[in-house]
Amino acid sequence: MTPEEQETRRLSPPPINEPWAHAIEDVCDRLATDPSQGLSAREARRRRSRWGPNRLGRRSGRSVRRILLDQFKSLVVIILAVASVLALAFGNLPEGIAILVVIAINGTIGFVSEWRAARSMESLRKIGSPTARIRRSGRQRQAPVESLAPGDVVLLEAGDVVPADLRLTEANKLRADESALTGESESVLKTALPVEAAAPLAERRSMLFKGTVVTTGSGESVITATGMRTELGRISELAEEVDEELTPLERRLEQLGRRLAWLVLAAVAAIAAVGIWTGRPTLLIIEASVALGVAAIPEGLPIVANLALARGMWLMSKYKALVNRLPAVETLGATGVILTDKTGTLTENRMTLRRVATPVGECEWASDSQRREEAGDTDDDQLMRRAVEIGVLCSNASLTDTDGDDRGDEAHGDPTEIALLRAGELLGLSREDLLDRKPETREEAFDPESMMMATFHRFESGCEVAVKGAPRAVLSACRTIAAGDGEQQQTMADKDRRAWLERAEAMGREGLRVLAVADKQTDSDGSDPYGDLRFLGLLGMYDPPRMSVKAPVAACAAAGIRVVMVTGDQPDTARAVAGEVGLVEKDQALVIHGRDLVDRDRVSDEDRRRWLESRIFARVSPGQKLDLVKLYQDEGRTVAMTGDGINDAPALKKADIGVAMGRRGSDAAREASDIVLKDDAFSSIVAAVEQGRVIFANIRRAVMFMLCTNVAEIIAVAAATLAGAPLPLLPLQILYLNFLTDVLPALALGVGKGDPNVMIHPPRRPDEAVLTRAHWLAVGGWGAMIAACVLASLAAALMWLDLDQARAVTVSFATLALAKLWFVLNLRRAGSELLDNSVVKNPWIWGSVAACLVLVVAAVYVPWLSGLLKTRALGPGEWALVLGLSALPVAVGQTIRAFQRAGAAS
Repeated sequence: MTPEEQETRRLSPPPINEPWAHAIEDVCDRLATDPSQGLSAREARRRRSRWGPNRLGRRSGRSVRRILLDQFKSLVVIILAVASVLALAFGNLPEGIAILVVIAINGTIGFVSEWRAARSMESLRKIGSPTARIRRSGRQRQAPVESLAPGDVVLLEAGDVVPADLRLTEANKLRADESALTGESESVLKTALPVEAAAPLAERRSMLFKGTVVTTGSGESVITATGMRTELGRISELAEEVDEELTPLERRLEQLGRRLAWLVLAAVAAIAAVGIWTGRPTLLIIEASVALGVAAIPEGLPIVANLALARGMWLMSKYKALVNRLPAVETLGATGVILTDKTGTLTENRMTLRRVATPVGECEWASDSQRREEAGDTDDDQLMRRAVEIGVLCSNASLTDTDGDDRGDEAHGDPTEIALLRAGELLGLSREDLLDRKPETREEAFDPESMMMATFHRFESGCEVAVKGAPRAVLSACRTIAAGDGEQQQTMADKDRRAWLERAEAMGREGLRVLAVADKQTDSDGSDPYGDLRFLGLLGMYDPPRMSVKAPVAACAAAGIRVVMVTGDQPDTARAVAGEVGLVEKDQALVIHGRDLVDRDRVSDEDRRRWLESRIFARVSPGQKLDLVKLYQDEGRTVAMTGDGINDAPALKKADIGVAMGRRGSDAAREASDIVLKDDAFSSIVAAVEQGRVIFANIRRAVMFMLCTNVAEIIAVAAATLAGAPLPLLPLQILYLNFLTDVLPALALGVGKGDPNVMIHPPRRPDEAVLTRAHWLAVGGWGAMIAACVLASLAAALMWLDLDQARAVTVSFATLALAKLWFVLNLRRAGSELLDNSVVKNPWIWGSVAACLVLVVAAVYVPWLSGLLKTRALGPGEWALVLGLSALPVAVGQTIRAFQRAGAAS
């Protein structure tokens, strides 16, 4: 190798394929680094400039420009922009500018709401350890994680978050929690020795991976990959490859916008054709076309939708939920399936000792205080204490007392071992005190093949061996069974092993994670740790279900929402927890094992039916979670997915609504999600569902209000044009009404508290539009009735009151304005009472009506405004005509509601 090649390799060492399979010396040579010295600061900068900063691509980190542009992608907004351009092109400057102002206001509201959400999400990303302990030029220092480069030497101890993919050079009883990456709940013992090149990710014991956590021990390592080249980075790329779905509300509003576009085009084409056929002046045809275009578009729709969702975002913050995207609030309201993980969402993620079963008897660990008080001198208690003592001795976990409390405040290590240490503390069996009396001289680390762990302890008369592990493995290694006071023993027969195995399986079906403990005495610590053991009993560990989960799960069932547990845990444990929280009937649930989940394209109809009926999926891999989301979506369900691990990111992104955990969730999970629960509580999801349903119902009611009055404008303008009569409304008058007297009541409808019984109805179909066929028929009917009243007022003003055209148009303008205001009362729920409904009891409605009345009067009597709108002052006779005809639609509506209520009562 030439000197130039050596220098190039030193400055930019190539990536290492399969570093877990190479000796430490080979890895360090390829990385051109010395484990005892590390890189120099200059060298690290060079490598970082070559390989980039040690961070993942941040999909959710939307720029200010991106957030702003997203506000103008709606088809309704595009139609408004086209109308503005047409108005300006034909010299209608006030109309064109007014429409642009509407667009600007809508964009500002949406931008501010989503920008604030983006800032909140950015603050969440900063949660965690921002630095790592490294060795640079032979000296230890703390360095920002993003500044690390391949070849850096990283020093590790319990509690550290792994900052990059690392090849271990030293490992001292080092264990890592890789559950966020692999889904395995057990911490993994690491070693500096190479493993097979073909070893799967979970078995690469000479490696540590970015985003995982060191639970016990210490070690040193060199960085082999940073940023997007890490295993975490590859999963992040998988999430990027998943197509992000439009939310149901976004799809529905786009569909509504397309219908409005066709409506505008059809109306304008019809007017133009008739005008040309009858020889009408070109200027009149253009004026009528612009008026129709403005009339057809509910200018306030984007504003109402954005403000309703923004208010939902604010309300969700009260439930400890951070919303990343505005439409996500409504999407949860449309959810038909919630795929939830188990640990930490349905359970407390706090392992405790629940039961001790010994040959003398079985002891329930009902509560901490009870166990402390009941510990006595009976044979049962002595053997129980001995079993717990073995669990305490055979451990790598630790408790740290920081304030004098004998329980300890800080814990490091495997959750199961921590639970045993806490149980020992309650019985006065402190690990520190035990080790003072029985120092540990040797550890036989947990081996996935033997499924056991052992520690040797020296005491006065010899050496004691403490063993814990999987029940089948420990029972196979035992030759005797403890009896009496714990010192006696009897030979173990095959039937005894079978009986204890059955007992362990029964405990597992109750949701307990079962460990077996055994001991023996030997002359030295060089003997076989697993030969001729004495069986002491079974320890049942329990991750308690969250007590607050049962009511939200029941609420989901009442609301027609299917809650499905998707976990990497064992089937028996998953079934038991599901029964505890009310997800299924206890011991009667169908559990689908991950190994049975085959390719969706090759699954039989019978298997698909079983999958869709099951409420529990156990031992599920990250890829299978993604497949389950697609499975339910293929069946036409709106899917919400909860998750916290790195491995959940692809499924969270693919789901219609991704919900990540804020406390224990990984950065990758948060960035892939639409909503982050700051308290990790399942109840917050149900509160969001309820709020989402209310928001959609409010938006639908507001859309009905705006479209009914807009259709009335279309019919009135089109009919007058076809009849050769004066236009009953001028373009700027229509825009004034649509943007002010439409928007204010619509906003009031959009922020109502909604129906208190919203959670007793099944979820909407995913393909259900904002307005169904029945709604469109109602829009057409009410629009025709209001238009008839407007045209009647124009005709009466011209022929009966003998007014000039300007004053007659003012009468029709005022008639439409007041008809809009009274019409809001027709939007109460069918079957509700006249004076007891969500519309009448909404104080915002009455405030908006009062404000709009002032605006209508101002449009007629304020000189500069009436000049702009081309209105004229009206006398008492004209106002009497306006009031009478504008009240007719609401009178008809209340009569219909009365008949509907009477029919429902009968």
